Amino acid sequence: SGWKVGIVGANGVGKSSLFKLLLGQLHQDAGELQLPGQLRIAHMAQEVKALDMPALDFVLSGDEEYWQIQKQLAQPEQLSDSELAQLHGRFDEIHGYSAPSKAAQLMAGLGFMEHQLRLDVSSFSGGWRMRLNLARSLMSRSDLLLLGEPTNHLDLDAILWLEDWLNAYEGTLILISHDRDFLDAVTDHILHIENQELTLYTGNYSTFEVTRSERLAQQQQAFEKQVEEIGRAHV
Repeated sequence: SGWKVGIVGANGVGKSSLFKLLLGQLHQDAGELQLPGQLRIAHMAQEVKALDMPALDFVLSGDEEYWQIQKQLAQPEQLSDSELAQLHGRFDEIHGYSAPSKAAQLMAGLGFMEHQLRLDVSSFSGGWRMRLNLARSLMSRSDLLLLGEPTNHLDLDAILWLEDWLNAYEGTLILISHDRDFLDAVTDHILHIENQELTLYTGNYSTFEVTRSERLAQQQQAFEKQVEEIGRAHV
């Protein structure tokens, strides 16, 4: 809990498949996958449809409970007085009244101008829709946040803002990225996938590189020693 884990490995080793497994979109062929009960998972989708929905509302919909209560409160005639009171009470508890300003702050951090908040999602290019997707996933109430290549389509200012946001995030982060500087700034563990094996390293990406090269050197020395001993045995 609370770890910031970077997943690294060559293309095609199964990084995205691991995400799909955690999200229940894929099932293991063997073995077991155990997740804590009531785990709230937020995930950055890799594409956004051209929705006729204001960008701010799209980001707000990432907070599912807020969005659900808002929809119910918009039709008060369908609710009893006690149901209305309960919903207003819960809305207060989850700080619903400050949600729009929180969403606007997320969007500003990712480079959106104030006048763009009310534009429809469909009016943005693919790269900007990816930013909307990222903002929406950051808006979610989550214990586990899965991000795949979140710095794609971001400029330097937005990347630096995202680094700060993720460092302050209190949940567990699992991140796929090819951006070494970003991994260095955000992660405290690296999970390396190679030859269908996962190896966990403590530290950021730079620490991982050093530790892994030392480990490979030790393995090479052990192999050479073994070859030498076999050679001697046959003399």
